[in-house]
Amino acid sequence: MKSSSVKRRDFLKAGTAAAGALAFPTIVPSTVLGADAPSNRIQVGAIGCGRIARDADIPGTLKAGGVYVAVCEIDTTRAELGKAYIDDWCKKNKKAGAAIETFGDYAEMLKRKDIDAVTISTPDHWHARPTVDAVKAGKHVYVQKPAGRIYAEGRAMRDAGRSTDRIIQFGTQQRSDKQFRQAAEFVRNGRVGTLKEVEVGLPTDPSGGNPAEMPVPANLNYDAWLGWTPVVPYTEDRVHPQKGFGRPGWLRCEQYCCGMITGWGVHHMDIAHWGMDTELTGPVEVSGKGEFPTSGLWTVHGPYLLEMKYANGVTLRICDKYPNGIKFIGSDGWIFVSRGAQKATASDPTSGTRPMKALDASAPKLIGPLADPKVKLYESPNHYVNWLDCIKTGKKPICPIEIGHRSSGVCNIGHIAMRLGRTLKWDPAKEDFVGDAEASAALTQTMRPKYAV
Repeated sequence: MKSSSVKRRDFLKAGTAAAGALAFPTIVPSTVLGADAPSNRIQVGAIGCGRIARDADIPGTLKAGGVYVAVCEIDTTRAELGKAYIDDWCKKNKKAGAAIETFGDYAEMLKRKDIDAVTISTPDHWHARPTVDAVKAGKHVYVQKPAGRIYAEGRAMRDAGRSTDRIIQFGTQQRSDKQFRQAAEFVRNGRVGTLKEVEVGLPTDPSGGNPAEMPVPANLNYDAWLGWTPVVPYTEDRVHPQKGFGRPGWLRCEQYCCGMITGWGVHHMDIAHWGMDTELTGPVEVSGKGEFPTSGLWTVHGPYLLEMKYANGVTLRICDKYPNGIKFIGSDGWIFVSRGAQKATASDPTSGTRPMKALDASAPKLIGPLADPKVKLYESPNHYVNWLDCIKTGKKPICPIEIGHRSSGVCNIGHIAMRLGRTLKWDPAKEDFVGDAEASAALTQTMRPKYAV
């Protein structure tokens, strides 16, 4: 069969329809799709062109073989910079690029029939609505964590995933890093004996920020940036830098982000659940306390301690005093896993002066080779490669939204426990607190109708 007789979109459609069909190749050969031309590759639109897009999602997708044909940003300056970044990347890496169209409204971008997939690299409160709209438009999705700012948004994303055959890859890329899979595999195969406790360490964000009202920049659609959240005066420290791509202020404002409990917590809870074999459930009890700023613009938590109890008898604690990573503690020892010195973005916070090993244990034998593992976990070479491969084959990605919602949601309920400062009972099947109306009400929030999920 000549390569020209098989159209790219027909091949992708056939691959998705054959969900789980391992007979499909994971990389489509040139004999099927022809030369490495943009029209023969998965065509992607970027929703969001800020820090995480430039440092992770856009180059990750380009390296994996996708081709960007459109970008969308509510900041027109960043839209043009995003387009230029992609063009420059393709030139530097000698990759065939495509003509890139810029949009200020992602709904207009989703109307393009030639776009197969989108990357969503937006503030937390803008993760759910674009994901739901994208799959309704027939697009595959790579979405950054967490699954929204509030628990209800994660449910909406999960429900959208259940209603479609589109591939939704959740952006907990640690799953595709070898040491995290190995750690979870060691624990699932009994290397630490009976698992008793899990300790998750995270950094914190500083308080502060300039709350003084400023004129809205002409290049920013501020009402759209606020989305479903309440209307409040513009100040640069609330949104993102107008010059450069440093760590944005919205990450420190509770209206848009819960702080490090979701900022890095979702990554670590994803691995904790993987090792605990609780990916599709959650704790049955959660309690916590945290310090919250009483002045200034930035309101996310400072030092804190959370404790969660699971039906399998494991107690999990999350605290800023632990080393940044996940420690599985069992009857026969412990295994610790982290990113080591790796950063997802240049402005990621560090873990101070404490030495960090990517994989460590109370005894070397606990992390030695598994000769005949009873449990073999999903192995992915790279989160973006896995996403694009699954679009081609219809295979389930390494972190589908169903799992992503659970690892994200447990951080949301932990945040609620920190705010309320009391022990809460949780029903993971009903996804609701037991006998606490105030806690249940915090799972959702009134949204401005124009932008409601």
